[in-house]
Amino acid sequence: MSDAIHLRPTLLLPDWPAPASVRAFVTTREAGPSQNDFAAFNPAAHVGDNADHVALCRRMLQKEIGDERPLLWLNQTHGARVQQEYQGDAPDADAAVASSNEYACVVLTADCLPVLFCNRQGTQVAVAHAGWRGLAGGVLEATVAAMNCDPNDILVWLGPAISNAQFEVGPEVYGAFVGIHPDTAEAFDHSPYRLGHYMADLYRLARFRLEALGIDNISGGHFCTACESRFYSYRRDNGSTGRMASVIWIK
Repeated sequence: MSDAIHLRPTLLLPDWPAPASVRAFVTTREAGPSQNDFAAFNPAAHVGDNADHVALCRRMLQKEIGDERPLLWLNQTHGARVQQEYQGDAPDADAAVASSNEYACVVLTADCLPVLFCNRQGTQVAVAHAGWRGLAGGVLEATVAAMNCDPNDILVWLGPAISNAQFEVGPEVYGAFVGIHPDTAEAFDHSPYRLGHYMADLYRLARFRLEALGIDNISGGHFCTACESRFYSYRRDNGSTGRMASVIWIK
């Protein structure tokens, strides 16, 4: 295990027109020190994994972004609070914004949708953890408001999340969106498995919210964490699983 720090995790790089000053990636579970249900690269400290393995994954993650800047870890609550400064701890928040190269923003997901943001000038970056509760609660709107720039200048990449073919939800989820924005009904199909349930499309729900804000440069959104073995999936793995880290920073 002592030599594992010299390995490199397998990373997913966003395919989006971000400026050269913006760096970002999403970790996968394909290579790393984590074992059993958490194999093989789990940087999440709250899921019951071996603490030494988690710490090693976090050190490997730090090497990927460079030792000169810390990661801003969050205590994610499925809310809409945005952290806008590094404080050395893990504040309760589900999104983070950086306007300097002093720290990297990170969220953890395993079916929820990670959303990366930057401006065209490459002087601001952000990342949001957007499960259905966060989307309904306005986490994307809060993140864009914290960036405080023209929506036409914002670029977005939608990272790996569960697809609508695998994401069955109850009527309370449908109501949380359609009851406020009837147009979002197009993001729900009737479930073929249970009467009164729906197959929800997180990607379409996110695009609806972003486009309503005037953001039209949106990339990504073609993954399925529950279908692809390189990703952790809370639903596929019955809750016993690790997390991917979505990281973004200014070079």
